[in-house]
Amino acid sequence: MAPVANTANTSAVPVVPHGALHPVAPTRLNGVKGRPDMLAVGTVIWLASELMFFAALFAAYFNLRNVTTAMAAPGEQTMWQWGSAHFLQNLFGIEAPWFSLINTTILVLSSITCQIGVHRAERGFVSRTGGLLNVAKWGMREWYTLTFVMGAVFLGGQAYEYSTLVSEGFLPNTNAYTSAFFLATGFHGLHVLGGLILFIFMLGRTYVARTFTHEQRVSAIVASYYWHFVDIVWIILFAVIYIIR
Repeated sequence: MAPVANTANTSAVPVVPHGALHPVAPTRLNGVKGRPDMLAVGTVIWLASELMFFAALFAAYFNLRNVTTAMAAPGEQTMWQWGSAHFLQNLFGIEAPWFSLINTTILVLSSITCQIGVHRAERGFVSRTGGLLNVAKWGMREWYTLTFVMGAVFLGGQAYEYSTLVSEGFLPNTNAYTSAFFLATGFHGLHVLGGLILFIFMLGRTYVARTFTHEQRVSAIVASYYWHFVDIVWIILFAVIYIIR
């Protein structure tokens, strides 16, 4: 695939860039100087509304925690202490949510690989220009594929954690804590799944298209916005659910 197509034609007349099979509108090949892309602006606004949604979940979580803790008798184990104890594993003589910590690290690192992919896309390097083991020559495809794999591993880890919790009697309808846990982490998991589907779409599009246009470059950047958002929300969720007890 050719690098990002650049043409001096700024009129509304479609042109046929190198490698293309049909005319392409100039606005799809190049952005308008001094004007933000509407797709990027719309995505930022939508993510702001998603942030409000997760903020409501956090508010409900802390409200439930305060109410149930106040209801517990002095010296009695609170619902939150009971629930958070299910996440602990003993490693090196230290009890901590080790499995969730490793899973979280994988997701956070995927944000780095995603950003490297965006960096390559912005410069028009869609596919690798060297051997597969030469990471320095990777293009957007390779970095986005790695990001997809890491995101899929995170989802697989979350599914494994769910199955373990269920086997311990930690069910969505057990009490208020378990309901809040599955609601918050479940909705986040759906957002991660949506991001994986977006990566499949982005990667498939690069194979179908013969020319990497400005429109596709903006789509790659927007995908990174979404993925970074998903990662940041999970970091907050991890701190609130697994660390603060």
